Amino acid sequence: MAFCEANDTQRYALDVGCGSSGRFIDLLQQHGFTAEGLDLSARMLELAAKRHPHVTFHHADICRWAPPRSYHFVTAWDSIWHVPLSEHAAVLHKLLGCLEPSGVCIFSMGGLDQAGDKTDAAMGPQMYYSALGISAVLQLVEAAGCVCRHLEYDQYPEPHVYLIVQH
Repeated sequence: MAFCEANDTQRYALDVGCGSSGRFIDLLQQHGFTAEGLDLSARMLELAAKRHPHVTFHHADICRWAPPRSYHFVTAWDSIWHVPLSEHAAVLHKLLGCLEPSGVCIFSMGGLDQAGDKTDAAMGPQMYYSALGISAVLQLVEAAGCVCRHLEYDQYPEPHVYLIVQH
């Protein structure tokens, strides 16, 4: 996590779609970040708050949520692909826009060539997924004043991609 150079002593991080497990919250705290979580599910946040009582959790829809601060690190692992395709670009722009200078965002997405969305029950309940397509995301990253430092298909043969982006 040495990507970020803080201007003050506190380095803030945001876990978008944090869920209840705290896996990223724990990792962020181990690396000296003041972590916050954001999730649409009140039940997930209730469980997360029991596990991490001193962490700030935001109960909100990322499409409507306004970040209360800028962040040195943002993670959106397996979360923003559930955003409606029509709002996907705005959400990604919001996340990259709340990064501190030299801040890092890591996020996963569907590794599609073109924009697309679908609903399936591969993980049990019916879930919605959307992706802008790799070219569109890379253009959005550049337009936000950021640089893609890494892009990887990490679950072959699944079209699952993660990116590391720096402001």
